[in-house]
This record gives sequence, structure tokens and C-alpha cells, in this order.
Amino acid sequence: MNSQFENGTLFFYPEGAINTTNAPDVRKDLFSVYDACEKEHGSFPVVLDAEKLEYISSSGLRILLELRKRCKDARIINVSPAVYDVLSMTGFTDFYRVEKQYRKVSVDGCAIIGQGAKGTVYRLDADTIVKVFKSPDCLPDIQKEREFARRAFVLGIPTAITFDIVRVGESFGTMFELLSARSYSKLFRDEPENRALYVGEFAALLRKIHTTTVSKEEFPPIKQFVRDWLNTDKPYLSAESLGKLDRLLTELPEPPILLHCDFHSNNVMRQNGEAILIDMDTLSYGHPVTELANVYITFVGFGEVDPGIVESFLGLPYDTAVQIWNSFLPAYLQTDDASHVEDVERKARLIAYLRLLRHTVRRDDRDTENGRATVALCLRKIDDLLQTIDTLAFNL
Repeated sequence: MNSQFENGTLFFYPEGAINTTNAPDVRKDLFSVYDACEKEHGSFPVVLDAEKLEYISSSGLRILLELRKRCKDARIINVSPAVYDVLSMTGFTDFYRVEKQYRKVSVDGCAIIGQGAKGTVYRLDADTIVKVFKSPDCLPDIQKEREFARRAFVLGIPTAITFDIVRVGESFGTMFELLSARSYSKLFRDEPENRALYVGEFAALLRKIHTTTVSKEEFPPIKQFVRDWLNTDKPYLSAESLGKLDRLLTELPEPPILLHCDFHSNNVMRQNGEAILIDMDTLSYGHPVTELANVYITFVGFGEVDPGIVESFLGLPYDTAVQIWNSFLPAYLQTDDASHVEDVERKARLIAYLRLLRHTVRRDDRDTENGRATVALCLRKIDDLLQTIDTLAFNL
């Protein structure tokens, strides 16, 4: 059993089998290293990398049990299916953090069909896509996304359910079966003659989401995230604007309505004539105006200073993206009443500029030419919109 102390963590690398014959030697080697590190470093987490562990007997399990008693922050990673079955059957997975060994997948040469803050979606083949997370410590996010997707599916939302977790380089990915599905971004771009149909389907899916009632215990409230945007923006806002924004946000209802919170045309796929939602880790509940703000910022807001941002992200000419927003909102609201559409758009835009301002200052883009222009744009738009808005709420 090799070992290494690195970045404040003690790693063990067992190989072959831990059985009745060699268990005493394994125990002696493991705890001699553990005791020496404890004497030098105090307390520390322990990771047992079981990638090359082929078998473990009850004698080996007793060593793991002793290790867990001495180190509460101990986990086992890269566990083969055979060893995992032993750990699960004996109850170790109930009190040990155990991570399975994941199948390795390469995305070299694969087409990118969508990108987001946390990951990139690749087309592996005609039947399969994989979302690769940027952070190597993404397994909790993956588990959350899988659980949120399951809950949404049960609620009747057409969503792709992941069927496997895989290792992709130093990070992880989730696999989805989407037979010959195409993103709505590509459909908007490649089939302008069908654009009205696709915008209608795109809008209908979001309306379906926003007419789905959820339990508030199952998802986080979106208002807490909007509060974070406002808190980040505080140094840039006048006292008058800050006061009114705080009041508007406080008064905004929090209905138990499902929100996707990252709804854009890269995250909606069309398969067999049906719009299917992917990228489910941002699901929340609250008022739909906050979601519309995110849609506006994706299609319009990010490109008001630099159209290339929208063009790069969605793969659409900026004027096309603006046209899609302008036709999307009436379709979503199911109305030809221009005054109602304009009223809802103003409210969504106000929240959108709060988010865009926060996005710019948090990324330190405020010190670039485009960043300064974006900050100035947001502050000007926020002040102008506040003159015409007395409530952020509206009814579907």
C-alpha cells in the first residue's frame, strides 16, 4: 500500500487484495504512516484511492472501520463495482463517503452543443451527449442536478435524465441519451423558415415550467439569489435607487412555481418534435419575472455593449437573438396586448440589469473598456426603469 501526504490530505493507494493473510501487514503499514503524519500535522482528511483494489475481505473491512473511527473525515474513491458491492452490502456506504470508479470518456473531437457557467455539453454520437463539469470537485453538483432532474421529471417537465456518471480527464461528466436531438440555438440559426414554430415551442416549454407548482422544501427560493445580486451592486447604486429596489424585491411574491433559472436555447433540445430541458442544477422556485430576466440577458442584455458575447454563446447573429426575444415574450405570455408585453418586459429588464451589473463587477470586467461601458449602461437603465415601475409582479 503506497501512501502520500499532499496539500494537507493523506492518500493511501492499496493494490490487489486485502484478505485474511495480508490484513495484519496492511494494518501495520497503514497506521504507521497515519501515526507519523498525525504526529507531524495534527488532524487531516484521509483519502483511500481504491482504483487498483480488486478485493477486500472482512479483515480488510475491519481496518477501514478502525480508520473511520480515528479519522471522521475519511473517504474511499475510485471503488470498483465488485468492491463497492461489498461495501454497500456490509453497510459501509451508510457512514463512509464512498465514490464509485467511473468509466472514462474522451470528448476529443466532439462537437460542443452548449456551454454554461459550470460545464460544457458535447455530442458524443448520434444517440448520446455528455455534460462535462469544469470543476474537478463537481460530484456534489452532479448529484444535485440528477436529483433535481428526477423531481422535475416526476412533475411532468420533459427533461433528459442522466443514465451514467463518467470520468472526463480530471473532471466528471453526466451522460444523457438524446437521439439525434438538436439545440434550439442551432434550430434558430439553421432553419430560419421554421423559426416562428421553434420560438413557439421554446416559449411553450417555459410557460409549462412556470405553471408547475412545487413544494418549497424541494427547491431553493430564487429571491435569495436576486438579493445577492443586489448586495453586490450596492456600492454602485444611489441611495434612492437602492431603497426602491429593496422595496420592490421585498414585495415580490414567492409563489411555489418551478423556475429553471438558466433557460436559454442552448439548454433546450428538440427531439421528435418535443422540446426537452437539460442542465437542471439551477432549479428554484419563485416569481417568473426573475426567469424572464435571465432569458432577456442571454438574448439581449449581454450583447448591448458587445454583440459578440451573445453571438459566441448562442451561435446566433445578435440581431437574430434580439428578434427571437421580441417574438418569444408575446408567445410566452400568450397575448397580442402590446402594452402588457411592454410592462412585463420592463420588469424583467430591471432585474436583468441588476444581474448584468453584478456579473460585470464580480468578474472584474469593470476595469476594461467594455466593462466600464456595461456598468454605465446598467446604472442608466436601472435608473430609467425605476421611474416607470411600482411592482415587479405580473400574472400569467
